Amino acid sequence: MKTIGLIGGMSWESTVTYYKIINEVVKEQLGGLHSAKILLYSVDFQEIEECQVNGDWEKSGEILAEAALSLEKAGADFIVICTNTMHKVVPQIQSKIKIPIIHIAEATAEKLLENKIEKVALLGTKYTMKQDFYKEKLMNVGIEVLIPDDEDIEFVNHVIYDELCMGKIEEKSKQEYLRIIHKLAEQGAQGVILGCTEIGLLIQQEDTKLPVFDTTHIHGEKAAMDAIKK
Repeated sequence: MKTIGLIGGMSWESTVTYYKIINEVVKEQLGGLHSAKILLYSVDFQEIEECQVNGDWEKSGEILAEAALSLEKAGADFIVICTNTMHKVVPQIQSKIKIPIIHIAEATAEKLLENKIEKVALLGTKYTMKQDFYKEKLMNVGIEVLIPDDEDIEFVNHVIYDELCMGKIEEKSKQEYLRIIHKLAEQGAQGVILGCTEIGLLIQQEDTKLPVFDTTHIHGEKAAMDAIKK
């Protein structure tokens, strides 16, 4: 079994979900008392979030590259960054290490193609929704990406940082998210990507008829399967 290097803490709530998913998949696949070999480097999210707000992506990339290098030295076979937004700095991180990084958007694109999704709604932080670093991974394989209008983008982003990352699950925010998802479905979305690792704390498949693609689950399952792949 390969050793998974997790870079977590962005936020720690979703990192807990990663740990749970990875171990559940390994147990299901291997049986018995098997569990995953995991090294976790959990960063201080306050420091990362300040870099995001200030547009200092290079500094945040340096912080995560240092974490990845520590995991590599400790014996990790590959890296999993437990957040969507910070995949913006994957090229910077990858340049500092020799082991591979499993890209969350590439894993999600694979799952969408398996389900024959050609047009998909994307919810996430404003950085993930507006910038190209994430969407281009989907568009490169022929998937059209729909995002909310500017007002709804700000609301989705607000809920992520001011509620979900703080451990708050608000019913009114859930209903607003579902309204936004329904609006994107009316525009032709065949599925919705929960493109922030916290959104799965608020929205589940049973909440909507539209197929839900939770990136935390997709990424965690991919990591587990790669770890046990012969």
